[in-house]
Amino acid sequence: MGVDLSDIFEKHEIELEDLAGKVVAVDAYNTLYQFLSIIRQRDGTPLKNSRGEVTSHLSGFLYRTTNLVEAGIRPIFVFDGRPPSFKAETLEARKNIRKKAMLRWEDAKAAGEEELMVYAQASSRIEGSMVEDAKALLGYMGIPVVQAPSEGEAQAAHMVLSGDADYTASQDYDALVFGSPKVVRNLTVTGKRKLPRKNVYIEVKPEIMDLEEVLSTLEISREQLVDIALLVGTDYNPGIKRVGPKTALKQIKKHGVIEAVLTELGEGIENLQLIRDFFLHPEVSSDYQISWNPPQESKIIDLLCGKHDFSEVRVQGAIVRLIEASDAGQQTLDKWF
Repeated sequence: MGVDLSDIFEKHEIELEDLAGKVVAVDAYNTLYQFLSIIRQRDGTPLKNSRGEVTSHLSGFLYRTTNLVEAGIRPIFVFDGRPPSFKAETLEARKNIRKKAMLRWEDAKAAGEEELMVYAQASSRIEGSMVEDAKALLGYMGIPVVQAPSEGEAQAAHMVLSGDADYTASQDYDALVFGSPKVVRNLTVTGKRKLPRKNVYIEVKPEIMDLEEVLSTLEISREQLVDIALLVGTDYNPGIKRVGPKTALKQIKKHGVIEAVLTELGEGIENLQLIRDFFLHPEVSSDYQISWNPPQESKIIDLLCGKHDFSEVRVQGAIVRLIEASDAGQQTLDKWF
């Protein structure tokens, strides 16, 4: 979700290995939704255990995080805390969208339609103990987990600003609006992907964005970037009709501040100052511990194989890869000390 500023942001495509040695603060909820959305069977059904509980997210966190560690990346997963009160309307709207998508997916399956994935993906939702199991698995894998007091992207941005991470990782553009100096997209979805409703596959590679470069290229300030986001629409406000990123940029450069733009358009934004202040000064914490530890093989197997019916052979294979990659990463770090 989040604000879509893709039309005005310059992105630089890289290889996953280009991030070797970098610490990346990953928006965990954004990643969890990605896994729930794309790790599915051909008819759109997510992976499940024998009790019917969805396990797609756990598969993603195991195998794709292992890929990151093998590439030399040191990930930190940052989980959302309490959302701000003015996000309630957005959360309710998303819930309704998912319910409608679920009904459409079920109808499409019953009718024997071939293209089911688009409806299935839109119906993805976090439920039950998904977050707790994801945190437990990451901990057993030796990957640090940070609990944000509020929005995960804001906390990840704070960690980059504090020098505890090199990049924020998210599919959304909110991290830049929250002030993250550097952002990487497509971190956990690299590889070949099928385009919706088309029998066409594309190669997805990581993309990096630099906040200072963005502001310099657009000739705007960070505060003006926030105003542009508010005009386009964020997780906290619907934006102004028929105002996309390019129009918003043009209006802000013409008027300087959002209030003057709204006056000219005869529009208003509820909680304008609250939302603006939240982007500029979000609720974050410096009370966190970061350490990468050796994987706990038996606990990973107990969680995934004992509780969720994963194949022990496949899980063992991933653990071997993770251990080898973790050892190699530690040896590389030791050379610097």
